[in-house]
Amino acid sequence: MSFNEIVNVLNNLIWSNYLVWLCLGTGVFFSLIMFFPQVRLVKDMVKQLFTDNSSESGVSSFQSFAMALGGRVGTGNIAGVATAIGFGGPGAVFWMWAIAFLGAGSAYIEAALAQVYKVKMDGEFRGGPSFYIEKGLGQKWYAILFAISAIISCGFFLPGVQANSIATAMNTAFNIPAPVTGGIVAALLGLIIFGGVKRIGKAAEVIVPFMAIAYILVALVIIVLNIGQIPSIFALIFSHAFSAKAATGAVIGQAIMWGVKRGIYSNEAGQGTGPMAAAAAEVTHPAKQGLVQAFSVYVDTLFVCSATAFMILITGMYNIYDTAGTVLVENIPGVTPGPAFTQMALDSFVPGFGKAFVAIALFFFAFTTLMAYYYYAESNVAYIFKNSKNHKLIFNFARVALLVMTFVGAINSEGSAWALGDVGVGLMAWLNIIAILLLTKVGVATLKDFEAQKKLGLNPVFNPEKLGIKNADLWMENLKKNEATAQRQVEEQAAKKNKVA
Repeated sequence: MSFNEIVNVLNNLIWSNYLVWLCLGTGVFFSLIMFFPQVRLVKDMVKQLFTDNSSESGVSSFQSFAMALGGRVGTGNIAGVATAIGFGGPGAVFWMWAIAFLGAGSAYIEAALAQVYKVKMDGEFRGGPSFYIEKGLGQKWYAILFAISAIISCGFFLPGVQANSIATAMNTAFNIPAPVTGGIVAALLGLIIFGGVKRIGKAAEVIVPFMAIAYILVALVIIVLNIGQIPSIFALIFSHAFSAKAATGAVIGQAIMWGVKRGIYSNEAGQGTGPMAAAAAEVTHPAKQGLVQAFSVYVDTLFVCSATAFMILITGMYNIYDTAGTVLVENIPGVTPGPAFTQMALDSFVPGFGKAFVAIALFFFAFTTLMAYYYYAESNVAYIFKNSKNHKLIFNFARVALLVMTFVGAINSEGSAWALGDVGVGLMAWLNIIAILLLTKVGVATLKDFEAQKKLGLNPVFNPEKLGIKNADLWMENLKKNEATAQRQVEEQAAKKNKVA
């Protein structure tokens, strides 16, 4: 059996229907048990982006949001959406929306848990599934298992998908050979990741808002110019989301499978990577980062993924294939699902512009995701080697390994890169979702405590002892400092209101 065949067997095993329904079911469960915070607390989500400042140990809420969004907004938003439509039909877009809406509940829980059980290592905050599995569940073997899966996934499997999509788009737009693109991306990435988490946070803070806004604005122009088609596009998406019409490839099982699969790949809700960025933030209450990370899922899928989907569907620049690879709908002969769908969609409006713009957008999208992947891999390396005195040497080895895999991914075949990436995402999702379900009580308690303090007019401060939460040692150590920070923020806001009045 060849390597590619082994990867495909693993992919089919991990991404069975069980994982799809586990992801959807977990989102429904958390949404119901917390009374749909993704609807009730949208205003708070936006507000929390700008409430807490960075410190020597942690990044600001907005920097953490940008880091996580940098991880979420990547090639999945361009190539991933195209792949979902190409293999699941237009109905896959609905299921991407569904997993984003429901996944916001899962994203809240995992991010809040990351904050509850975060630690300080080498002067910086660290956290994520490995930490909350060990400290919250008391299962060190399980925590190590997740850490290993995250290092393999984020350090070896997933970088190749991002680099490959950049190389493919650059070759299509500018005829730049893949090895050249791979070398340039690896070199630029090295300049940033060798600067540590602070440099990653600062870079993400600048790049992420710029790239996302520019991309959405271009999509909006296309949508406005074709506003008359929007009702029919919505009808197409909804009718195919529950359809079994083989003639359009939108068999319901495939639509759900590819919508959820690519939705999770893009927004990462429940995957376990977002919490690692959430843990890096300096906040006075875990719920603040939970809400911020839930909002990042919305931005990723409901805005950026939707922008890509509408451009592709409005222009009709897509083909649809069944599970055997047979073409069911062929609007652009010979073009396989990937960034080319989006490039051709834009090119149909402004010839010569689309391919170049998408290639540049994809570069920024995928590059920030590569930065996030390194941070995620580093967080788990730090967990496994937390008692080692050679942290810097180990981190440098991890950095070099990721840069090598970035270059290899750029010159690898597109199918192999995506298959490896899917294995990585699915493996982490299985391990993390089971963990956050077992830690439901702690995650829900953070939201209840946050809302109770807000009703009293307070700036919420987390005291784990009052909630009966154990092993949240860092919060107890910093309780007085957090109380002082919260009080100062209340006074500053009051002063601003008085000044306006």
